Amino acid sequence: MVKILRNTVLVLFLVIFISIVYNFRNRESDTESALIAEATASVEFKGVFIRDETPVTYDGTGVISYNVSDGGKLGKGTVIAEVYASEDQIGVRREIEKLTKELEILKKIQNPGTQESVQPAALAENIKEDYRNLVLSRDTGNYEGVSAAAETMLIQLSTYQMITSEVENFEPQIADLNARLTELKGQESKPLKTIPSDSSAYFVSYCDGYESRLSSKTLDKLTIADIDEVTDSREAGGNVVGKLVDGYCWYLAGVIDNSRKEYKVGADVQIRLASSAETFDAEIYDIRDEGDPSRSIIILSCSQFSYDLVQHRTETIELIRGEYRGLKVPREAIRFVTDKETVTGTGEESTGEETEEVSSKGVYIREGEQIEFKKIEVIYEGSDYVLSAIHEEDSSYLALYDDILLEGDD
Repeated sequence: MVKILRNTVLVLFLVIFISIVYNFRNRESDTESALIAEATASVEFKGVFIRDETPVTYDGTGVISYNVSDGGKLGKGTVIAEVYASEDQIGVRREIEKLTKELEILKKIQNPGTQESVQPAALAENIKEDYRNLVLSRDTGNYEGVSAAAETMLIQLSTYQMITSEVENFEPQIADLNARLTELKGQESKPLKTIPSDSSAYFVSYCDGYESRLSSKTLDKLTIADIDEVTDSREAGGNVVGKLVDGYCWYLAGVIDNSRKEYKVGADVQIRLASSAETFDAEIYDIRDEGDPSRSIIILSCSQFSYDLVQHRTETIELIRGEYRGLKVPREAIRFVTDKETVTGTGEESTGEETEEVSSKGVYIREGEQIEFKKIEVIYEGSDYVLSAIHEEDSSYLALYDDILLEGDD
C-alpha cells in the first residue's frame, strides 16, 4: 500500500510538472512583451533642386583659382576667383597659404602666455575632447569641423610636449618655414585677373545647363515629365567659372504617391540627402497631380544652405514626415471591444446621465492568470505592427512590459 501511494504521488508530481512546463511554453508562444520602439514615417523620391541661378563666365584664358568654396556666401564686389597663367602658379600660392598657416600655429605654441596659462592635466583632458570632436566630425561628414579639431589638437599636443619638457622649443621648424616662405614668395606672381561678384549671393563652382529652365518663376509650370527628364550632369565649357545663387530660399521638386493625402501644403517636414547624414528643415510649398494622385508633384521650400546642398542637381531624397516613439504592438494582436459608457447629456431633451456604446481599439494582455483588455492609441502604422502612445498615468492603456496576447478567442 505504501508503495502504491508513493508511486501515485510521484505520478501526480510528474503530471503537475509537465502541465506547468507546457503552460509556460504555451504562454511564451502566445504572448509578446510591449517594448518601446522608434519609427520614421518617410518616403524616398528623386529630388530636383531648383534655385534662382546666374552663370558666371570669363574669357577662358588662364587657369582659375577659387577664393570661395561651394555654398559660400559672397558680398557684392567679393573676389570669387583669380586667374593665373598656369597651374604652377596656383600651386605656389596654395603652398604659401599652407606654410603660413603652419607658421602661425607654431608661433601660437611658442607664445609664453599659452604655456603659462595651462596645466598638464587640463591639457590632457582638452586633447581627449579634441579627439572626440574630430571623430564626431568625421563620422557626421563635417569636414570643416575635422580640420578645426585637428588644428586645435595639434596646438594642444605640441604645447603639452613643451610644458612637459619633451621638446625645448620649435625655433628650428619656424626658421625652416620662414626660409621656405621667402623662397616661394620669390616665385609668386600676381594673377592675370580677378573675377568679382556683382551682387550678394551664394556661390557654386559649376553650371549644368538648367540655370534658366529651373527657377522660382517656373515652379507653377513644372510637370512630371520635366522632373523625370532632369539629369545630374555638369557643363564642360572652358569659360565657366560657376554660378551665383540669388537669395537663401530654394526649392526641391519630386514625384510621390499622395493618394492617401498624407502630405499637405504648409506642413513642416525634414529632408535627408543620399550623400549626407545631415537633415534639413523644409516646408511643403505645393502639391498637385496630373489626374493620378499616386504620382503627385511635391515642391518643398528650404532656407538652409550648405556645401552638400549644392553638389547635385538631382539626388535621392528621403522626405521625413515624422519620427515616432511608442510601444510596439503586433497587428495580429489588435482587437476592438464595445463597452457601455455613462455620459452626461447636453441636449434640450436630455434627461441627465445617458448610456451609450463606445468602441475601443486595444489588445488583450495576460496579467498572471487573468486576461485583461488594454486600450491603445495608434501614433504610427508599420507593415505588420503599430506604435501606441505611452500613457503612464492611465492604467486602462497598454503599459511597458505588458504581455500582449497574440492569439485566442475574444
